[in-house]
Parts: sequence; C-alpha cells; structure tokens
Amino acid sequence: MMTRILFFIGILILSACSTTPTGRSQVAFMPDDQIDGMGLQAFSELKKEKKMSQNTRENEFVRCIAAAITREVGGNWEVIVFEDNTLNAFALPGSKIGVHTGLVDLVDNQDQLASVIGHEVGHVLAKHSNERLSQKVGAQVGISLIAAVAAPQTELGRSAMGLLGVGAQYGLIMPFSRLHESEADEIGLELMAKAGFNPAESVTLWQKMAQASQGQPAEFMSTHPSHETRIHDLQKRLPEATALMQKARAAGKNPSCKK
Repeated sequence: MMTRILFFIGILILSACSTTPTGRSQVAFMPDDQIDGMGLQAFSELKKEKKMSQNTRENEFVRCIAAAITREVGGNWEVIVFEDNTLNAFALPGSKIGVHTGLVDLVDNQDQLASVIGHEVGHVLAKHSNERLSQKVGAQVGISLIAAVAAPQTELGRSAMGLLGVGAQYGLIMPFSRLHESEADEIGLELMAKAGFNPAESVTLWQKMAQASQGQPAEFMSTHPSHETRIHDLQKRLPEATALMQKARAAGKNPSCKK
C-alpha cells in the first residue's frame, strides 16, 4: 500500500513539473484555478481591512504604470492603492496588484515604480505562490489553506497569506526564497523594458530603498535579498534590458505616467 502511495506521489510530482519564464524547472502541483481563487480571496480580505487611497492623481499614476506592465502579459488586472506608509507592493494570483502609498511617495518617477510592479507581477508569472504551496504542504493541507484565507487572523489563515506573499500584513513574514526573488527581478526587468520603461531606474530605485531602510528595515525590504546583491545583478542585466526598451520605444511604446 505504501509503495502505491509513493508511486502515486512520484507520478503527481513528475506531472506537475513546469517551466518558469526564465526556463527554470519547478514543481507546482496545486491547481491554478485554486491558487487564483486563493489570491482573489486574499485581495478581497485586504480591501475590507485596509483603507484604499482616494487620491485621484495617485491612483492614475499607479494604474497607468500597471496597465503598461500588464499589457505585456495579458489579462484583466485589478489595481488598488492602499493608504499605508510602508514601502510595499504586491501582486497576487488571480491578476491582483496592490501598491502602498508609502512606496508611491518614495519613487521619483514612473520607471522606478515600474521596476517594483514588474517584479511583483514576475512572482505571479513564475507561479511562485503555487511552488511554495506545493513545496510546503500536501494537496489536502493546501485545500485547507485556501479556505483559511477567508480568516486571515487565525494561525492557519496567517500561514496561507504568508505563502501568498502578503503575510507581513498579518504579523507573519514568509519571504520568497532568494531564487524566487532573483527570478522575479529578471522577469520584472524584462517586463518593464518591453513596456518602454527605463530599466536603469530599477538600480536607482533599489538604491533609494536601501537608503530608506537604514536603521529599521522597511517592510518590503525585510523579505528581500541584500541591496548590494540585487543592484549588482540588475546592473549585469541592464545592457540586454536597455536593448528591449529601445525596441519597445521604436515600436511606439513610450509610457507617460505622471506622478
């Protein structure tokens, strides 16, 4: 009996192998529609509990950037600006994006915010939430976690939100791995460049984040790799990303999102 179970699990894992946008093989065996449902529920809970910005200019700025980024991947994405002074942003399965006003205040221009939004969308495109759930829990526990998102104040609910990447909101941080972060950086840099944003500003953004987090780490940065590593890796990818930006602008993609 145990042999059969192990055989079944092996088949499940092999059949669940997929490839991320960077070409990395991953195991993500949770059904995509369930993961999307988890993201939708989590976003719904956040909208109930967090104050949403009513600042028209702020909302237009963020949505203009998000629209240009998500146009490169397709789908109908919902974008909400939350009244929160922390330097944070996130994207969830089910095509949801949240940006905190603290981050909007920090950036100097559209390109800097595009680097963060591109990075967060990169997590979704690479199915990092699904991969984490698949790694940490079995299918039955996974279903329990999906249901638990509706009660984020419970211990199981906090675990579920943490696996999605918004656990800090509920006092539980489950950071993405360095591999996931590096992959999201790579995907995000390519996305912003293909949308016509200046990828060089991603380096400036992370330098600003490093400066802002001196003393007490910012919430967003507490779950991410060291500033030096991230900046170094981004700089290495700039020539290729700059070429993508130039090609995009030649094709008429020249976003003009005013802060």
